Amino acid sequence: MTDSAAASNEPQLEAEEILEGVLRWVNIESPSNDGAAVSRMVDQVEREMAPLGAEIERISGRDGFGDILKVRTPWGGDGPGILVLSHLDTVHPIGTIDNELRVRRDGDKVYGPGIYDMKAGAVIAQHAYRHLVRCGRETPLPITFLYIPEEEVGSPTSRDLIVEEAKKNKYVLVTEPAREGGKVVTARNGRLQYEITVTGRQSHAGSRHMDGRSAIREMAHQILALEGITDYERGTTCSVGLISGGTMTNVVPGKCTISVDLRVPDMAAAEDVMTRVEGLTPVDPDCEIEVQGGIDRPPYDKFDGVQALFDHAKGLAAEIGFDLQDLKTGGCSDGNFTGALGIPTLDGLGADGHGAHSHDEFIYYSSLLERCRLMLRLFETLE
Repeated sequence: MTDSAAASNEPQLEAEEILEGVLRWVNIESPSNDGAAVSRMVDQVEREMAPLGAEIERISGRDGFGDILKVRTPWGGDGPGILVLSHLDTVHPIGTIDNELRVRRDGDKVYGPGIYDMKAGAVIAQHAYRHLVRCGRETPLPITFLYIPEEEVGSPTSRDLIVEEAKKNKYVLVTEPAREGGKVVTARNGRLQYEITVTGRQSHAGSRHMDGRSAIREMAHQILALEGITDYERGTTCSVGLISGGTMTNVVPGKCTISVDLRVPDMAAAEDVMTRVEGLTPVDPDCEIEVQGGIDRPPYDKFDGVQALFDHAKGLAAEIGFDLQDLKTGGCSDGNFTGALGIPTLDGLGADGHGAHSHDEFIYYSSLLERCRLMLRLFETLE
């Protein structure tokens, strides 16, 4: 039999089959803070991977989060290879699928909670591996799939393992969603996260107002100072996203706490932000400020190894029939950890779509096949 005849008899990648896998996963709701729900998602992935001959290690979750799943191809031994990073958690609470974001297809758009960010991307990579097994083919490098249970809240229980596994490999492929019409991500801003508490002095708001020192009033000054860190030209942003304080309206509030999200383009900006935030001083000397936090995910720029990996992927995409572009994004992912280590990392390899973290989240059905072909060719050609 000729090579061309053998190839024609091989199973073909089919968009409908990929979509079936995506919808199986999307229909298992898995919000980050519901460890049991995420572990049900892990159950599904483990069931699907086991028949493919993969070596599977399941690490029990902790601190209320779900289990971590590590899956390695049966070929390639223990040498360095390709690490595929995917997360199984979403931002959508249980019940979203029955109310705000029902699974449905409307032309080229397929909707569902977590379908874009990022269950479609995770299935695309898994399906590329399944295709290799069906065709009886192996890749030059071993492939390790690492499924993360709590990426949407900062990967607090998995980040050490991500770093450990990344150091064992030559390349990292991240199945986060594509951006802005199918672009992959070759650089990311970093993220800093802080919890800031102001302690004032509680008193009766009517009869002894003068004795009080309002923690909320003091925090208002600090919020304005923090929001003033935003510098769009430099690429630094600050968002005070949560605030709580006080007890009753007739009590001068003695406590106020905020949660702060800051994004930075590089480590120089990160160090500047840390100096400013950790050096906050009260306007009212009778109030105290406590600052906790720091770098949540480090920034990284497109270094030579990332450029070479992107150029390789761009060439593969051209062979498949589409033009692959890249960008730097202000969002963060587990790719921040690996890119900051200097390990060639290509992110945003998942499905194209729109509406991450929203009730209009969708993927483009038309992107499934080309992204799966790209992933497959990366597996087959990286050495």
